[in-house]
Amino acid sequence: MNEQFLRLLERAEQVLARVEAILPLPAGAFAQPDWAASIAFRYRKRSSGQGLIEPVRHVGRMQLDDLKEIEPQKDKILRNTEQFVRGLPANNVLLTGARGTGKSSLIRACLHAYADQGLRLIEVDKSDLVDLPDIVEVIAQRPEKFIIFCDDLSFEDGEGGYKALKSILDGSVAAATPNVVIYVTSNRRHLLPEHMKDNLTYTTSEDGEIHPGEVVEEKISLSERFGLWVSFYPFSQDEYLSIAAQWLRSFGVSEAAITQAQPEALVWALERGSRSGRVAYQFARDYAGRHGA
Repeated sequence: MNEQFLRLLERAEQVLARVEAILPLPAGAFAQPDWAASIAFRYRKRSSGQGLIEPVRHVGRMQLDDLKEIEPQKDKILRNTEQFVRGLPANNVLLTGARGTGKSSLIRACLHAYADQGLRLIEVDKSDLVDLPDIVEVIAQRPEKFIIFCDDLSFEDGEGGYKALKSILDGSVAAATPNVVIYVTSNRRHLLPEHMKDNLTYTTSEDGEIHPGEVVEEKISLSERFGLWVSFYPFSQDEYLSIAAQWLRSFGVSEAAITQAQPEALVWALERGSRSGRVAYQFARDYAGRHGA
């Protein structure tokens, strides 16, 4: 009888644990992750409205040496990240430009490079940016250094996350915490769509000087709050082939085979309409797989 009661009690505790997991937290509470479980985390919001910072169990490996033909951009990001990790003043960063040129990969590579010095990353989707103040509040007292990362960000007019990000970057009553920086990648420099009609809001002074109107000022005001802008540009043919060769080497392809593979790499890029680093990596995977490298 005693054993049956203990088993019943154990099962009741299991049921309660499951119920508690789906119930919303009390006002002001926040689910704490296992900070030792990973170097990268994702912020997710359940249907109940409860926000969770979940560890990423399998973090994609990316080394700084794997990224070629973006040395100026790499130097800027590394310098800013190292300042941040060392506790020195550092800027929030906006990485913009051509798709597939290594913006997100560079941030992941920096995470791996400085993880042993306490650097951590929390990825936040655009739809969850309204919760940024709560996320910052949770990690403000942690000893680690956190990059809050939003990938491929762009806004449409009137989206809620726009004002939340704008406020947390510069303008909120709360002071910025020294263990948090925000890194954002985007194909749009100003993060908002730009329309021809926006030009109608420009005004001119008596001497012909042009002044942007309120609509234009609003659209550039968010990107201006990032202290560091890093631009990425489309690769030339030689740069594309150099990147493809780097990835082929990483898959164990011989130098002779890499030279012979150049025409195939160019056709691969032509078919996709892009000579990006992503396309070069995809070609290298396909070539190495077909040739058993």
